[in-house]
Amino acid sequence: MLWLLEELGLPYEIIRYQRQPDMRAPAELRAVHPLGKSPVITDNGNTIAESGAIAEYLIETYGEGRLIPPPKTPERLRYTYWLHLRGRLAMPPLLLKLLFTLMPKRSPALLRRWYARFHNQALTTLVNPQLKQHMAFWEGELAKNEWFAGSAFTAADIQMSFPLEAAAARGGLDQGHPKAMAFLERIHAVRPINARWRRAGLIPSDGEEPSRLVSATSGQHRRTEAPSR
Repeated sequence: MLWLLEELGLPYEIIRYQRQPDMRAPAELRAVHPLGKSPVITDNGNTIAESGAIAEYLIETYGEGRLIPPPKTPERLRYTYWLHLRGRLAMPPLLLKLLFTLMPKRSPALLRRWYARFHNQALTTLVNPQLKQHMAFWEGELAKNEWFAGSAFTAADIQMSFPLEAAAARGGLDQGHPKAMAFLERIHAVRPINARWRRAGLIPSDGEEPSRLVSATSGQHRRTEAPSR
């Protein structure tokens, strides 16, 4: 959400939260939203969670026609689809891959071999096939247009950048998906705001859950809780 706030030119203040040792959010963040999840924004008394809903709110409230295709067009339909695909379909297999990769390393030494066998089977039979299917889908769609919604860069591309970054880091996106990799090259080169935040670690480049959580508040009482390193 920080990238979207920058693209819209909206002021904000960043506040950091440190995860607990068990990786759960601290009580301070749960006070902002009962689930203690990020990203979350509060703006003029409104608290909105879930990245797609946040993007919709920011674009509708402050976009003034920017970063969204015109209504009642095929591009608008594609925009809506890709804006919400990240959290509901694109990220689950990537998060499962991360989980099944890390769990054997963090399990008790006596059980590590058994855990590794179980997790390798889960990756092979469940997670990796789903991830390959998603990456092939992204590749096919980006072969039709330069950006996910069409010929123009939109908030949907900001949303989809996160799963593509994660897939490039640990999902094999760089193997046989030239259109998807070209998309990542474009957002790094053409969208300098994204590149700056990635270098600062405020937009994770590998999709891994960071140890810190960030909130941001603007002079207009705009506050966003978003993941950061």
